[in-house]
Amino acid sequence: VQLQASGGGLVQPGGSLKLSCAASEALFMLKRMAWYRQAPGKQRELVADISILGNTNYEDSVKGRFTISRDNGKNELYLQMSSLKPEDTAVYYCNADRFGQIYWGQGTLVTVSS
Repeated sequence: VQLQASGGGLVQPGGSLKLSCAASEALFMLKRMAWYRQAPGKQRELVADISILGNTNYEDSVKGRFTISRDNGKNELYLQMSSLKPEDTAVYYCNADRFGQIYWGQGTLVTVSS
């Protein structure tokens, strides 16, 4: 599976961004999809994930601010980010689990700064 992430950029604190991840195959073939992020000097961490049934989980610091969704018709995964904080600055990666086979997309940089 090839994953192509996009949508990163520079945004002011309190602003919004929507990340997209285009998959090369049908999403119903993927058990789980997720967004991870890696800030400078820190380990990669899970931000949010969504199962093939649409069940979602969020890292505590983004609950109520970020929304993960998937469009099976377009084979795309999204992350709507609102009320962004400087600590959200990181490279964001999309991830797919095809029933045990794990795939990563290239990262997209999100910078939250005034």
